[in-house]
Amino acid sequence: MKRKMLTFLIVLLLLLIAVYWSGFTTDAKEMNDRPSQKTTAKPVVVLVVDSLMDKPLKQAIQSGRAPALQFFMEKGTYYPEMISSYPTMSVTIDSTILTGTYADEHKLPGLVWYDQADNRIINYGSARGELVRLGLKNAIKDGVYRMNHHHLSRNVQTVHEELHRAGRQSASINGMIYRGDIKHPLAVPRALSRFNFLPEELVVEAPDLFVLGSLSHYDPINKKNAQAWQSFGMNDAFTVQELKNLVHKGKLPSFTLAYLPDLDKPVHQKGANDLKGIEKVDKELQKLLDSFDSWEEAKEKVVWVIMGDSGQTPVKEKHDNALIKLPSLSEHFTVEVGTGQISKEDQLVLALNERMAYIYLLDDDLAYEDVLSRLESDERIGWIAWKDDEVNHVQSGQTRLRYSKGGDLEDEYGVSWKMEGDPTVLDLFINGDQKIKSGDYPDALSRLYGALHSQEGRFLIVDAKPGYEFATKHSPTHAGGASHGSLYWEDSLAPMIVVGTDERPATNRHVDLKDWFLQLTK
Repeated sequence: MKRKMLTFLIVLLLLLIAVYWSGFTTDAKEMNDRPSQKTTAKPVVVLVVDSLMDKPLKQAIQSGRAPALQFFMEKGTYYPEMISSYPTMSVTIDSTILTGTYADEHKLPGLVWYDQADNRIINYGSARGELVRLGLKNAIKDGVYRMNHHHLSRNVQTVHEELHRAGRQSASINGMIYRGDIKHPLAVPRALSRFNFLPEELVVEAPDLFVLGSLSHYDPINKKNAQAWQSFGMNDAFTVQELKNLVHKGKLPSFTLAYLPDLDKPVHQKGANDLKGIEKVDKELQKLLDSFDSWEEAKEKVVWVIMGDSGQTPVKEKHDNALIKLPSLSEHFTVEVGTGQISKEDQLVLALNERMAYIYLLDDDLAYEDVLSRLESDERIGWIAWKDDEVNHVQSGQTRLRYSKGGDLEDEYGVSWKMEGDPTVLDLFINGDQKIKSGDYPDALSRLYGALHSQEGRFLIVDAKPGYEFATKHSPTHAGGASHGSLYWEDSLAPMIVVGTDERPATNRHVDLKDWFLQLTK
């Protein structure tokens, strides 16, 4: 989805350390005994596999290339189409999974967004060119610290926070969203503190057990998976080794969320039909299952949830056609396009999240219609949305939908809406009993509402049609591969396998998983 947020940030550490310092080492911290937990439930382990999708998963299993995933599939319940958050970017999706809210409540709008209060673009890690132009210091501090401690709203609670307050332990292993109630010092490399990329002593609020690559880990032998060329531990092997360590020591807490990032890159580069990435993920999962006396014992002793975070949509091969170059707006407006230098003269700021983008209107004299008129003729754009007071507008070509919360219409998830205009803009249909049915954009109204109300200020959301993605000179692009970020179903749906429990989630939405996780740990 993206280049991986923390993965890329740790790669930046590689560049800094290679140039400025030698002898980078970190010591594993001790796993202290904790007070007894108030639960008799089996431990719950959630494995989030970045960009795992239904069709290639089934193909890998049918061809015999994924025996561990086949075991989980055969022993559990399969949900092929879980609906993610929007934008379909890791940080927003993971925030939704951990807090049980969409972006209007958890307040993480995307991988890239404009912070009106600080007057700067926040980029948790997209492409090297963008990060260098925006400033490496801010990128590292945003990704490692500010995202969890400042940007993620304090008005919502994570699974980790709620479990701790209920007397139950939890763990985060390489999760991007990790906020909890326990203070953990990070092992900050001297190179980063010496050049003021991070303070020499940095304490984060995280769960009882907390792993973040080389910055925080337990298993001393895991250094073999934490070399510079291995993103300093932000990889599948490192995540699985830390999990195996918990299993061997009998330290699995009530709830563990473990993040496996490696599949995302090959899917971006080669598309979903390349199964080598799934095969590599499966080999790590085999090692995890082998840490038990038998795979059957793993099924009996633990509740397993193996899930993708989002899908990816194929991008056309020819760059000129596949890439929607939003800096072309500079022919008509003064546009900040990723330099990080936002001036009083800038009328627009662009924040690209691959197949969706935020366009911020900084000039109070500039109307939405002024920008719309320059975009609506591009047939590669699926639709454009904005908010006006409590009314949300969505336009495709000359067709417009207006909607707001409350009203006589109800969607599949029991949310009431008022709609005016043409609902087919979002491929919605209203049946005879006033029920709203989604088509190509699952849970469209709530997910888009979340993005539209995720931040203050005036901005447009532009969403690409299948086959296209937005681009600036320094943004990551994936022509001939695959991409995500949009509201479209192919970006939005991901599979989930549940093993070891008969309890079922209330719906097929990621936003409803938090309550289910909490129920499983009781």
